[in-house]
Amino acid sequence: MLLPAALPAVGNAMTNNNEFPPELYVATDGLIQNLLASEAFLAFQKSRSQFKSDSQAHALIERLSALQTEFRRKQTNGNVTEADIEELGAVQTKVQSNATLIAYTNTQQAAAIFLREINQEISQLLGVDFASLAKQSSCC
Repeated sequence: MLLPAALPAVGNAMTNNNEFPPELYVATDGLIQNLLASEAFLAFQKSRSQFKSDSQAHALIERLSALQTEFRRKQTNGNVTEADIEELGAVQTKVQSNATLIAYTNTQQAAAIFLREINQEISQLLGVDFASLAKQSSCC
């Protein structure tokens, strides 16, 4: 399963630079395809899809965000009430116990851990932090 935004961004960046040998592009594409087909990313994609279609999970997140914003505003003005604290706590508890949100968060974390492990392996082979190479901008 391919991420729609991943391939055009990678493809455009890769085709704009003629300094690298074609083998590097083939290897990079292979790495991308293997990452996207990994158990960690497949689980993340599944939970992401479930999250996107779960209106209750979205409503909880939106409610929590609105309450947090309001709470910060009231906190700045010194107007926080016990009812505000209880309501915020109740919604936080609902968010933390929502199965869709739990799965989405857990699979996100698992995918991030997996990427850090891959980066560590590649970095050891290269002798340089592989992920930091991607952070370097090539402007102008």
